[in-house]
Amino acid sequence: MSSNVFSEILSGLYDNKVVPYLGPGVLFDAKNKVTGEPMPADSTSLILAMNNGQPMAPKLMYEFPRAAMNQELKRGRSFLGQFLTKVYGETEWTRAALHDWLEEWRPAYVIDINRDTQLQDSYADDEHTLVVGLARIAAQPQRYKLYHFDGSDYFEIPQEQVDPRLPILFKPMGTPRPEANYIASDADYVDYITELMGGFAIPGFLKEYRKQKQYLLIGMPLNRDSERMVMSDIVYAAAEPKGWVLNKNPTDKEKRFCKKMGLEIIDAGVEDLLDAAGFLPPYKKTA
Repeated sequence: MSSNVFSEILSGLYDNKVVPYLGPGVLFDAKNKVTGEPMPADSTSLILAMNNGQPMAPKLMYEFPRAAMNQELKRGRSFLGQFLTKVYGETEWTRAALHDWLEEWRPAYVIDINRDTQLQDSYADDEHTLVVGLARIAAQPQRYKLYHFDGSDYFEIPQEQVDPRLPILFKPMGTPRPEANYIASDADYVDYITELMGGFAIPGFLKEYRKQKQYLLIGMPLNRDSERMVMSDIVYAAAEPKGWVLNKNPTDKEKRFCKKMGLEIIDAGVEDLLDAAGFLPPYKKTA
């Protein structure tokens, strides 16, 4: 990746004209503090963690939502919530270098499709607005909850009380904190994407704020329909071109999709971005 493109992207990020869109690859260096095992973040590692380290049938290994649907049907929806809360809310992990970088400059708007709390930890001493995705809620059409963080605690708030001056953390697939809510199984994704397309999964203030933004997809594979559909609707009303995707080995399917979406594929990874930003400590570099 040329230094000119790095410079353009970093300038846009620091000016809050380019929005970081975080996928599982940003957690490449997060480890279990006790065992040293990597945090399960991508689809395959999550499936293995959910199934006691054992592979599932090939058709279920295709992507996590499909495997999660299988387990929901067998063990109940509560099983998935308990599993994800144990992984992301009750297990201690080392910090990912990318989240240390975000903590240093605190972007005004971050989208994070991971279900861990490291992004929230990066803003732990700053007031912010947290938007958490919901699915299959009969009591209301909205597929999100809004929280205000006052520097010590989260409080659920109505949209009218959102302070537009505060940073926005958007966790569409959920988080264990301040209360556990997740988009996990196929049924969750179907419901969430349907309401996302209908305009009920993003609050009005965010629909306005996101207009004409560009995006940098970091550690974000685009080889599965669920992730692509969520991303396509979240970045609605983006500038043209929409932005960039860091991907060293894109598949033909990803190339076609990015061309259609107006996203430029950059031959670089998460570590290359952190190096360009001067924020990849030597001990975090991988072979």
